[in-house]
Amino acid sequence: MNLRSSLESISPVDGRYAKQTEALVSFFSEYALFRYRIQVEIEYFISLSAVSAGKLQALSASQQQALRWLYIGFTPADAEQVKQLEKTTNHDIKAVEYYIKQKLEKDFPELEREYVHFGLTSQDINNTAIPLSIKEAFDQVLYPAAAELLQKLETLAGDWQKVPMLARTHGQPASPTSLGKELRVFCERLEIQLNQTKSIVWAAKFGGATGNLNAHKVAFPEVNWIEFADNFVASLGLFRSKTTTQIEHYDHLASFFHNLIRVNTILIDLCRDIWTYISMEYFRQRVVAGETGSSAMPHKVNPIDFENAEGNLGLANALFNHFALKLPVSRLQRDLTDSTVLRNVGVPLAHMFIAMQSIEKGLSKLVLNELALQADLDKNASVVAEAIQTVLRREGYPKPYEALKEFTRGRDSLSLKDMHEFIQSLDVSQELKLELMAITPANYTGYSFEM
Repeated sequence: MNLRSSLESISPVDGRYAKQTEALVSFFSEYALFRYRIQVEIEYFISLSAVSAGKLQALSASQQQALRWLYIGFTPADAEQVKQLEKTTNHDIKAVEYYIKQKLEKDFPELEREYVHFGLTSQDINNTAIPLSIKEAFDQVLYPAAAELLQKLETLAGDWQKVPMLARTHGQPASPTSLGKELRVFCERLEIQLNQTKSIVWAAKFGGATGNLNAHKVAFPEVNWIEFADNFVASLGLFRSKTTTQIEHYDHLASFFHNLIRVNTILIDLCRDIWTYISMEYFRQRVVAGETGSSAMPHKVNPIDFENAEGNLGLANALFNHFALKLPVSRLQRDLTDSTVLRNVGVPLAHMFIAMQSIEKGLSKLVLNELALQADLDKNASVVAEAIQTVLRREGYPKPYEALKEFTRGRDSLSLKDMHEFIQSLDVSQELKLELMAITPANYTGYSFEM
């Protein structure tokens, strides 16, 4: 095949990031789309033979296996043959039909070959092949990558579960937490959304030119074609949308894209938090030999993996949102605007895949700087004011919130020594003073060590 090099690619998905997206080629390249279309056509031909309608008789197991090899053994060179046919037909599905018929010339008479693509419209093939390709890409590549990333986060959360950390609300020092617990927030969110994504129905349209199986019924009215179509689509691991126009209504696919938007939004949130922790020096990054952080500043080690991921996730979400809003909308029984959109379905999935790899790479380079976390806790003793005023409330001390507010609010810094002097000035028992002075930013962490 006469292909451009990656340096000549228009999209970075197939150029700069070609190595990272290689696992998706088998699902979303034009070669892959031809292969999935041929799979649907062949499986349909085999299913038709079982009905024994017209001239097509039941196929033996060896005949079925030989037919399946047309898509199992399909190669880029075979895809080039389909493209050559398309130059004449100017129609990709018709080119697939003619390609299959050519391959069957040796073993099937012309009358039987005419049952290839029998009674179908192009979207019966596309709207079955494309959901199948997305489903298999998600099951075999994207979900495992997300699960691996989730496992990495869970491991780090476990490693850092008992590392106390100053929390920040509105960017200001707030009640302390645990670094591990803060990572576990993302673990829980991702797990919920990934489970929801796995539960989404993979729907296909298979019903003839306008969804009514008109041609099938008029040709062989004695066959229950609705049952046939339901069973055929189910045999591919998909659910058949029963009431359609010429095209699948794409509502289930829109749900899938919207779910991925939520997954990506959580990952963007993670990237921004880790980026901020790096800027606060809670993390340092392992230096990779040969890497350059800045063309001008030799000292820099930039958080580029998290920045790269955030950019790719944003691109993915923009496209997912367009797909989810556009695909379910068509004019009357069908217009063609869904066609070019579906051809690009692999692009946002590729950007998401690149981002997940970048995040995992970035996480693997993090080095915990516990001294920085401890120093931040030490210089923000005011965060135990919440604890002190709450215990004083328990004891019936008058207006404890107001007393702590007057003492702490607006001060540039407040040490534990300052807090202890305040506690000593309170008109409470010595036993209570000792209880209050035992509270520090490092141990005032609630249940965060256990979550």
